[in-house]
Amino acid sequence: MPIVPSRSDRDPTTLDEVPFQELRATLRGELILPADARYDQARKVWNGMIDRHPAAIARCTGAADVIQAVKFARRAKLPLAIRGGGHNVAGHAVCDGGLVIDLSRLKAIRVDSARQVARAEPGVVWGEFDRETQAFGLATTGGLVSTTGIAGFTLGGGIGWLMRQYGLTCDNLLSADVVTADGELVTASATENTDLFWGLRGGGGNFGVVTSFEYQLHPVGPVLGGLVLHSIEKARDFLRWYREVAAIAPDALTTLGVFATAPPAPFVPVQYQGTLMVGAVMAYIGDFADGEAAVRPLRSFGPPAVDFVGPMPYTTLQTLFDTAAPAGMQSYWKSADLDRLDDASIDVIVEHAIRTPIGLSAVHLHHLGGAVGRVGLSETAYPHRQAAFTLNIVGLWPDPAENARNIGWVRAFFDAVQPHTRGAYVNFLGDEGEDRVRTAYGPNYERLVALKTTYDPTNLFQVNQNIRPNN
Repeated sequence: MPIVPSRSDRDPTTLDEVPFQELRATLRGELILPADARYDQARKVWNGMIDRHPAAIARCTGAADVIQAVKFARRAKLPLAIRGGGHNVAGHAVCDGGLVIDLSRLKAIRVDSARQVARAEPGVVWGEFDRETQAFGLATTGGLVSTTGIAGFTLGGGIGWLMRQYGLTCDNLLSADVVTADGELVTASATENTDLFWGLRGGGGNFGVVTSFEYQLHPVGPVLGGLVLHSIEKARDFLRWYREVAAIAPDALTTLGVFATAPPAPFVPVQYQGTLMVGAVMAYIGDFADGEAAVRPLRSFGPPAVDFVGPMPYTTLQTLFDTAAPAGMQSYWKSADLDRLDDASIDVIVEHAIRTPIGLSAVHLHHLGGAVGRVGLSETAYPHRQAAFTLNIVGLWPDPAENARNIGWVRAFFDAVQPHTRGAYVNFLGDEGEDRVRTAYGPNYERLVALKTTYDPTNLFQVNQNIRPNN
């Protein structure tokens, strides 16, 4: 059953069906309709595979606009999508035949350096957030691509380079202002609406529209970061080595195992450029001398064909993956958690990863643990605190004519590795159905259903990794 009506069920070009003039009159921001010259650009999202046609797009300028748009969608019984950065692989920032609440113009960021706290609006992307906080030598766990929006990333958990030292992004959320399904603006924190605050930390956009996020910041200066790469023939041996190094890594070191096509970069020998390689990306947060000792084991295997590791600004670290994830590509992912990287799972991963299509497609092994695992399973909605790794099979290619081949590779890989996995990271899910959403929330799912039933009993907020209310 589709989440939202198809375009044929609700023709977005028929303006008489819903009195959009009423909504336009209540907004300080813009209302973009299908006849508008800006419409096609406004409905685009990061994943070029997504081609949806909303009935209207409300570009909000503040919480008041969001309140009016939520109330309007509820009265009109319209499908409702919420757009922050628009970077979600499932394309949930846009819907067919409904209303998009576009928050991309809400860009305010305020840093309180004395309290080491930042407040930011939901249209902010991580590159913008990092620029402001780094002016004070501060940061919080953020996305691996600087164009990713802070909103969806935070609400789904938030895996990033600071996580083993300072926790997931949702662990650093101090409070949020939220427009609920009944159009009320409330604050959720450890002391106000605590049940809602629990659900926002990993439960996605199921409970309302966040119009302001307040984050705990941490001192973060230049970091020791970069990558090592090896020829693909060493893949199995390298992953076994990587497993042992990850097991003893200090919290200040976060690593990412990768299979990827080597770029035509000056630090890559010519004979490896454009070839599939295996390796690890790394970031050490802290003293460089300690960092050199911490990353030495990863650099000692081989020796590497590529060793590009050194001091860099945190903002540079945060953009390392930008060229590998451009907007407009066809994108299809599958993801799951691993409790361990044993020989059997390594064999399956290598068998399928060596077939990764040359280009931007890649395989990522996010090393968790550290501060991520010191939060209790039920302390936040994000439940998979004891997982060792999150595996993400990233299909990314330019030509829609190649969809069947690339999607087939991702699916075959996932089907083969699934017996070795459990759980899933909600931010990496595509449209995979209710069972996968249940898998993503595990033992916290029923509590999330109860919370959804309280805050959104009619399931107004359903264009997401949806948790259905119990009614």
